[in-house]
Amino acid sequence: MTITHRRPPFGRTLCAMITPFTEEGALDRAGAGELAAHLVARGCDGLVLNGTTGESPTTTDTEKAELIAAVREAVGPRVPLIAGIGTADTRHTAELALAAEKAGADAVLVVAPYYSRPPQEAVAAHFRTVADASGLPVLLYDIPGRTGTRIEPETILRLSEHPRIVGVKDCSYDLLGTQKVLARTDLAYYAGCDEQNLALYAVGAAGCVSTVANAAPRSIAAVLDAFDAGDTALATRLQLRATPLIEAMMAAGLPGTVTAKALLARLGLPAGPVRAPLLPASPETTAELLAHHEKLTRARPRAPICRTVSGPRRHGPGVSPSDQDGAETPSTAVR
Repeated sequence: MTITHRRPPFGRTLCAMITPFTEEGALDRAGAGELAAHLVARGCDGLVLNGTTGESPTTTDTEKAELIAAVREAVGPRVPLIAGIGTADTRHTAELALAAEKAGADAVLVVAPYYSRPPQEAVAAHFRTVADASGLPVLLYDIPGRTGTRIEPETILRLSEHPRIVGVKDCSYDLLGTQKVLARTDLAYYAGCDEQNLALYAVGAAGCVSTVANAAPRSIAAVLDAFDAGDTALATRLQLRATPLIEAMMAAGLPGTVTAKALLARLGLPAGPVRAPLLPASPETTAELLAHHEKLTRARPRAPICRTVSGPRRHGPGVSPSDQDGAETPSTAVR
């Protein structure tokens, strides 16, 4: 049986990229460009900037625009950049949509208004206002565990009629609701929780927006590559093989931002500190993350063919290029 997937408007494997900071805590524009080029070269079709993983609650509007511009310069015009612009204020969110468009984004990711917990009619009005504010396509971001407000499936169905609302980043943990929308719309669904990447792809999602891809981009892309090649058994094995790292990064009590930055720093890639109120991972946690990463990236039976994007590489103490995800030469093409 062949699964028909929604045409991925921004690529299939997207990385929810961290925002690199300098040791002094300022935006690291050069580091952001370097990391973006690294991720694209190793299997990420597009990048989501200024999301939760990118510490959007603690970056300024100016830093958000500067990050988009720096990454655009680094990866060129063909790599889709989706800018997170969600706030609890509709007017401010609309302003960020315009700023993202000016800075070079290809689309915006808009979370449900948080904390105020508006009813569904107000949620829909919020998204329509933001979608009308710029010429950019909109991905709805349904993550009620963080916002306190669900974008109900019936609301998504109504919003799908807006010409600029083109997809959903799905962190709802409601597989039935997701399937209802997939069955009745042409919206491009992206799994927003790494443990659900294969499950949602198998029922017709367009791809994933992955935090784990910061540290293991080829491993995340390889799951979807195998599925697309018709080798569902391999796709399952690859997803299950990635599960220990997914759990360590996303379900072990620390935000994905913290674990991703800890692991990237050990891999010698731009990351820098997290901003308060977040605190860095402990040495013990970082060592555990690195162990899971090494086990995953050295055990893959096959790897996807990836685009090449030039850019400098950094290697941390005791970490050689071959230790980094995707640094080894792919032995078998899946695509």
